[in-house]
Amino acid sequence: MALSVEELKKAIIEKAKKAPKPQLYIKDFYECDPDTKPRDIKKIANALVTEGELMFWSSGSTTMYARPDRIQNEEK
Repeated sequence: MALSVEELKKAIIEKAKKAPKPQLYIKDFYECDPDTKPRDIKKIANALVTEGELMFWSSGSTTMYARPDRIQNEEK
């Protein structure tokens, strides 16, 4: 059974907070709920960017997701 949108948002935020690396690929969030389609997870991750919970981070060739507070800590 797929998680609700709010439950999935919480799971994505927790994964972003607790992951060993501050930057995550969209595919890293797929394991938050294997029953949810990848496109739906991407829509929710993009909504979290709009809300300010996540931000885009670019390596120059790849766009990843990250928590704003973790990126600022890594860059110091």
